[in-house]
Amino acid sequence: MATKHYIGGCQCGAVSFEADADLDKTVTCNCSRCQRLGAVLTFTPKVAFSLKSGEENLTEYRFNSKKLQHLFCKTCGIQSFSYGTAPDGADMVALNVNCLEGVNPRELTSYHHDGAAA
Repeated sequence: MATKHYIGGCQCGAVSFEADADLDKTVTCNCSRCQRLGAVLTFTPKVAFSLKSGEENLTEYRFNSKKLQHLFCKTCGIQSFSYGTAPDGADMVALNVNCLEGVNPRELTSYHHDGAAA
């Protein structure tokens, strides 16, 4: 797969976005947050992401190093993306692949990150 355009959002539809992302580089993690969410993640530059609706319906959660801005819908509770900074300092977005239309994340081969040990 190469970079493709995706539409995504939360369960209730209050939060929606569009993003260009490469699903060949998905990640699962066993940190205290991702393990409970069952998240499958991909990362894309913030300039390749557009929040279409629901900014006023987002609430934030930060934990551990507080570097990632985990955002979730106030109505349905779904975390469809997070804002953060890449190791090179660039603004990036972590997309929850479970929230992308027409994508079955269980069909993807994901790299497993041992966040519990980090």
